[in-house]
Amino acid sequence: MGAMVDHTAPRQLVVVGGGMVARRLIDALRARDTDGEWAVTLLCEEPRAPYDRVALTSYFTGRDPEDLALGGQELWDDPMVTLRRGVAATGIDRTDKTVTTSDGRTLPYDSLVLATGSYAAVPPVPGKELRGAFVYRTIDDVADLRSYVEKLRTELGRPLRGAVVGGGLLGLEAAGALTALEVGTTVVEFAPRLMPLQVDDGGGEALQRLIEALGVSVRTSTATAKITGRLGQVATMEFSDGERLPVDVVVFAVGVRPRDELAREAGLEVGERGGVVVDDACATADPSVWAIGEVACIGGRCLGLVAPGYTMAEIVADRLLGGEGTFPGADLSTKLKLLGVDVASFGDAFATEPGALEVVISDPVAGVYKKLVMSDDARTLRGGILVGDASAYAALRPMVGRELGGDPAAYLLPEGAAPAPAGDLPEDATVCSCNNVSAGAIRCSVTEGGCTDLAGVKACTRAGTSCGSCLPLVKRLVTTELEKSGVTVSNALCEHFELSRAQLFDVVRVQELTTFSEIIARHGRGRGCDICKPVIGSILASLGTGHILEGERATLQDTNDHVMANLQKDGSYSVVPRIPGGEITPEGLIVIGEVAKDFGLYTKITGGQRIDLFGARIEQLPKIWKRLVDAGFESGHAYGKSLRTVKSCVGSTWCRYGVQDSVGLAIALELRYRGLRSPHKIKLGVSGCARECAEARGKDVGVIATDNGWNVYVGGNGGFTPRHAQLLAEDLDTETLVRTIDRFLMYYVRTADRLQRTAVWVEDHEGGLDAIRAVVLEDSLGIGADLDAAMAGHVEGYEDEWAAALDDPEKLRRFGSFVNAPDQPDDTLAYISERGQPRPATESERTGGGVLIAGTTLEVRR
Repeated sequence: MGAMVDHTAPRQLVVVGGGMVARRLIDALRARDTDGEWAVTLLCEEPRAPYDRVALTSYFTGRDPEDLALGGQELWDDPMVTLRRGVAATGIDRTDKTVTTSDGRTLPYDSLVLATGSYAAVPPVPGKELRGAFVYRTIDDVADLRSYVEKLRTELGRPLRGAVVGGGLLGLEAAGALTALEVGTTVVEFAPRLMPLQVDDGGGEALQRLIEALGVSVRTSTATAKITGRLGQVATMEFSDGERLPVDVVVFAVGVRPRDELAREAGLEVGERGGVVVDDACATADPSVWAIGEVACIGGRCLGLVAPGYTMAEIVADRLLGGEGTFPGADLSTKLKLLGVDVASFGDAFATEPGALEVVISDPVAGVYKKLVMSDDARTLRGGILVGDASAYAALRPMVGRELGGDPAAYLLPEGAAPAPAGDLPEDATVCSCNNVSAGAIRCSVTEGGCTDLAGVKACTRAGTSCGSCLPLVKRLVTTELEKSGVTVSNALCEHFELSRAQLFDVVRVQELTTFSEIIARHGRGRGCDICKPVIGSILASLGTGHILEGERATLQDTNDHVMANLQKDGSYSVVPRIPGGEITPEGLIVIGEVAKDFGLYTKITGGQRIDLFGARIEQLPKIWKRLVDAGFESGHAYGKSLRTVKSCVGSTWCRYGVQDSVGLAIALELRYRGLRSPHKIKLGVSGCARECAEARGKDVGVIATDNGWNVYVGGNGGFTPRHAQLLAEDLDTETLVRTIDRFLMYYVRTADRLQRTAVWVEDHEGGLDAIRAVVLEDSLGIGADLDAAMAGHVEGYEDEWAAALDDPEKLRRFGSFVNAPDQPDDTLAYISERGQPRPATESERTGGGVLIAGTTLEVRR
């Protein structure tokens, strides 16, 4: 009698490869396989369960490798799932339908899924085998790199020099890792720009400028010829043009190659450039074998992004359970933060389709490059590139192929400018490309799924659980649906804090917390992000807890605050000494002129009654400020979200129409509010009469003299969205005026959202200006004395940031062009002499291809 077959036994699925896509497949299968049709065995070659490879660089910022694990342990506790860690597949027998493993076992399968991913490619560069040469792919790779760097730094007793071969996504991630290890880093890219597959020439230029401003050198259009060593250890890189670069460590990050060796040996078809050939169902020619992720060659190419890999995983899970899912095509949109710089591209980013129009905003001063690719009628969005500010990505990417419904340029304006055209996102618009979640699915999770917060929607739909770039849009959709249902909506600062900025400010103030670590340990979770860190840095500065570059606080600051200077388009910095009320002595003018002359700086009198000095190299900043501080000047805080200027006319001192001393008041106000950190920059104006020569009604706080005292206006802004300030109070005496402004500013600092200008704050405040007037003038909330005391504390505790930095050798260490050679100047800064002053040379002028204006000369600043 033959053996009886157990028809109730589950079928065997073997998954080879323990990466993110393999985990997604098993998650999807177990969620749908309610009848227990499949038992799954996962062969994971690494000694750990699948982890988030996208977040690998966070390992260098102190994140524990265990924190990178994907999902919870419950999947591996599932009796239908077997996880084999540290076990590789060594062969496939398609006839017997078995897989042999590195520990000598033979596993039968009914279906086999290859999710072996890819390996780091290493170009055939002589010397690549030397000690100190690494790839950047796995946790073990980055752990080895970190260990080597720390040991070598101890042995050599000096700063290390590193290089990354490859300026794409992986290369800039690797550069971020070396920078986090305090290794002076040079990125070497063969193409003429960084990230050549994601950004165009304009975007590449902006990206390079931003990255170089962070102390990372960049060499494009450069081929590495060989690496030479000393005692078997990396010592020098030689380039094809004959130049050499001393290095202590080299990281190869030129790309990846699919790990298709198992498939080749098993006789499965592979693509011309590698990868296991599959159809739209992710099936190979063998109906029992599937391939997903980076190893799959679908539509003639391998896709190196996690989003299409996740889509393939969902398709195979569906097919294994009898479905008919097919691959819809790859969304190659990407949004990343590389070395702290936002980069995003989506759709037809390079305008390859016929009739494409490009809408471009390039602001080298702000460090942003934004491009939208539109149809020939400028109505339908086809794609785009965002560098330096990718805040619009979440709203724009789902609209690819759809009409924007307004002026495309409105989507590219900076935060705080005129809003983009409003409109409901179509139900079928993809919001989360990583997990293929539509706007309709998110709305449905709220209206029918009972989800009442962002965390619930993420758990229900998986939207925002991968790269996280879609979370702002997801949150907006959830908020809108909840508000339609009459549900109170959370105003949490970010995913790490449930509190709003205003609530967080009060918590920090009342509990007298002084460090980010304390704050997040007691009131948040995780390690923070680029939203909450600058906000907390601003809050701590507002509360006078110490210098912005002191200890932990230094790591919270935005780019300009890191070096207390504004970064300019050519990588140099501006120096802006405070000139209260625009009043300056002849001796002060002479000092500024001498500094500008000695350091070769461009000088300009601004609309804010200051003299700005442009073109300073980072290592020159302390020397410049030493001379200015010694002459009695202090920081003008042009780099910070704080008080900028108090503009004034000459008032009754000189003007025959002036009725009050506007200069004296402007100076007193500027000295009172200098250094006051706030949600956004603040500007004040004082006019000596109703003729308004100081343009006070275009300021956050404007004061206009009357015969009886002062009128005060609030909530005015210039910039992209000019607003006239509104009258708050009339005919105040000077003492009452100052108390009124004190309370208005401190109330704004405590209650406004991050990056919210006073104009928007006044409009959004419940009850509007009338309610604010009641708080400030009538003390309707009973907090007037507290606001008064807070401002008094600020005034008494003020310390000039630059003067304090000059007295602290530890703070001065950050002012160097190169980490490994702090005293070496950046000799790439080229200038044209024009109208008797230097200005940055254009690329064509630097390379000799530009037309120079008569009377101008080119010089390279060394």
